[in-house]
Amino acid sequence: MKARAGPDGVHIFSRATGANILLDEISVAENSWSRAPRQVSIALTNACDLKCPHCYAPKNAATLRAEKIEGWLAELDNDGCLGIGFGGGEPTLHRDFARLCKFAMQQTGLAVTFTTHAHHIDDGLASELAGNVNFVRVSMDGVDGTYEMLRGRSFSKFRSRLKNVRALAPFGINFVVNRATFGEIDKAVAVAAEAGASEFLLLPEQKTLHSDGIDRSTLHELRSWTASSRTILRLAVSETEASGFPTCDPLVKEKGLRSYAHIDASGALKQSSFDRSGVQIETSVFEALARLQATNGRMQ
Repeated sequence: MKARAGPDGVHIFSRATGANILLDEISVAENSWSRAPRQVSIALTNACDLKCPHCYAPKNAATLRAEKIEGWLAELDNDGCLGIGFGGGEPTLHRDFARLCKFAMQQTGLAVTFTTHAHHIDDGLASELAGNVNFVRVSMDGVDGTYEMLRGRSFSKFRSRLKNVRALAPFGINFVVNRATFGEIDKAVAVAAEAGASEFLLLPEQKTLHSDGIDRSTLHELRSWTASSRTILRLAVSETEASGFPTCDPLVKEKGLRSYAHIDASGALKQSSFDRSGVQIETSVFEALARLQATNGRMQ
């Protein structure tokens, strides 16, 4: 169990079970609040072997060194960060991916998650990662022909990889919603449930250089679908489009950089992975965090 102090009280978290306990009756002085964001995502590399049209990740060649990442993880762990999420690009293409998961699990108290297209989670990689991952987020946009059109990979092969993911750790499905995929949500949820997923994360498509993002009509339909859904899976939605969805947020005072930060594959600290600008991490994550706060205003 790990404890984190903040404006909402004392947050106790178990990475082993995913249990969260908030002691909101405890008032914590501001000078005792944890300095680190509650959750930090790190893009290990911009490399990816898929070319999804809705992808917002940078396309310039960039990869972080494992030694640098390990230093950041230790720093974040020591000052209240609860979890780290590895992403990209495709994180499984980073040469030290398994090493980094092992370091985070065995040398820190951080929960370890990663987001992947899953096509490289074969028996060998699953064996390397076993015991060193708490949760896996798997990207799946549409089913059958729609998936294959968007991702350029076999859907049946993708489903076979989910068996390895399930054996590795609890997992959820990340589902980008746009006009092309909205009509397949029920089928996608059924596929996810059959594969053993515990969560279905709705990601209303964001605007990129190659995509206009989700249209207002589809977003309205998605809100209606969510309100009436009776799926057995836990539903979640990205914070960028959470308005209008029936969400639960017990940490109402822990916003902005207190809640989340992102480190891109060039080593820049950002408010989120969608931001185009940030501050380069030079001496430490917290030094960069202070500069980012000064740029964006005080932490909320």
